[in-house]
Amino acid sequence: MGAEVHGRLEVRRARYAVAAVFAVHGAVTGSFATRVPWIQDHAGVGAGQLGLALAFPALGASVAMPLAGRISHRFGARAALRGLIALWTLALVLPSLAPNMLTLCLVLFVYGATAGMSDVAMNALGVEVENRLDKSIMSGLHGMWSVGALVGSAAGTLAAHLGADARLHHVLAAAVLTAVGVTACAWVLDLQPAEDEAPPPRFALPPRSALLIGAIGFCAVFAEGASLDWSAVYLRDRLDASAGLAAACTTGFTLTMAIARIAGDRVVDRYGAVRTVRASGALAVLGGLLIVLARHPAMAMGGFALMGLGIAVVVPLCFAAAGRSGPNPSLAIAGVATITYTSGLIAPSAIGLLAQATSLMVSFVLVTVLSCGLAGFARVLRAGDRTPITRPGAAVPGPRP
Repeated sequence: MGAEVHGRLEVRRARYAVAAVFAVHGAVTGSFATRVPWIQDHAGVGAGQLGLALAFPALGASVAMPLAGRISHRFGARAALRGLIALWTLALVLPSLAPNMLTLCLVLFVYGATAGMSDVAMNALGVEVENRLDKSIMSGLHGMWSVGALVGSAAGTLAAHLGADARLHHVLAAAVLTAVGVTACAWVLDLQPAEDEAPPPRFALPPRSALLIGAIGFCAVFAEGASLDWSAVYLRDRLDASAGLAAACTTGFTLTMAIARIAGDRVVDRYGAVRTVRASGALAVLGGLLIVLARHPAMAMGGFALMGLGIAVVVPLCFAAAGRSGPNPSLAIAGVATITYTSGLIAPSAIGLLAQATSLMVSFVLVTVLSCGLAGFARVLRAGDRTPITRPGAAVPGPRP
C-alpha cells in the first residue's frame, strides 16, 4: 500500500512538473514573438526577408524532432528533457544577436531545432503521465503552454514599451526560464528504456498512424495560424474596425483557446476524444461561417472566439493519440509535431496569397472548409480515447521496465 501511495504521489508531482515545463516552453515563444520588430531592425532586413527568415524555425524543428526519441533513449527521459528545455530557453538569446540576414536564418534554424526537440520530449512525458493517471491531462498541459505564452508576451510587451534592448531582455528572460525549466525537470518521470530495446532511428518517416492523426492536427493548426495572424487584419480591412478593436479580437481568440484547453480535460474524460473533436469541429465550422458572413465587427469577433473554442483541444488530443498509436511514441509524436509545425508555417502565407488573389473572405472560406475535416476524420483519434476510472483508489500502473 505504501508503495502504491508513493507511486501516485510521484505521478501527481510529475504532472505538475511537466505542466511547468509546458509553461516555460510557451513563455519562450511569447518572449520572442513580441520582440520580432526589434530583431528585424537590428538585423537590417525588410519585410520579405523577415518572412523568409521566420520560415527557418519550422525547418529546424522538422529536421531535429526525430532526434528527440534517440536522445531520450540514450540519456533517459528526465535527463533528456532537462537538457533539451535548457537548450531551448537559452536559444532565446540567439535571434536578438543576429547582425544580418544570413546569421538570422542560421540562429532561427537552431532556435526551431531546440524548440522541436524539447516539444517532442515534453509531449511524450505528458502522454506517459496521462496514461498512468488514466485521465485526460494533455489539453490542460497545452493550456499551460498558452498561459506561458501569454505571460511571455506580456513581459515582452512591457519591455518593448519601455524601450529595453531585446538582447538584455532575452538574456534575463532566458536565465529565469532556464532556472525554472531545469528545476521543474527534477520531478518529471525518469523513464529508462529496457535493456534489450533498440534505439530509435536518427531520422525516419512518420508512421502511417501519425500521418492520419497529423492530418487532423494540420487542419486545426492551419485555422489557428490563420486566425492569430489575420484576425486583426480581417476586422480592420473588411469590417472597418478600429485598431484597438482589431487587436482585441486577436487577444480574445488567444484567451478562448487558453481557457478551453485548461477546461478541456474534463470534457474529454466525460465524452471521449472522438466525440469531443466532432463537437469541436462543429464549433469551428460555425465560427468560420460567422466570420465569412459577418457584416459587423462583433459578429466576426464572436466567430473568431468560436473558432478558438473549436480548435483548442484538437492538437493536444492528436499528441495523446499519437503517443498510443504504436510501439514508438516519440517517433509518432515527432511525426504529428512535424505535420503541425508545417501547417503553422504555411497557413499565414497561404491565407495572404489567397487573399491577394481573391479576398480575405475567400481565405476564411478555406479555413472553414478545413475545419470540416475535424469532425469528418475525428475517428482516427480513437487511440486517444480511454475508459474513465470510476473506481476510487484505482491502482496506478507501475513504471515501464
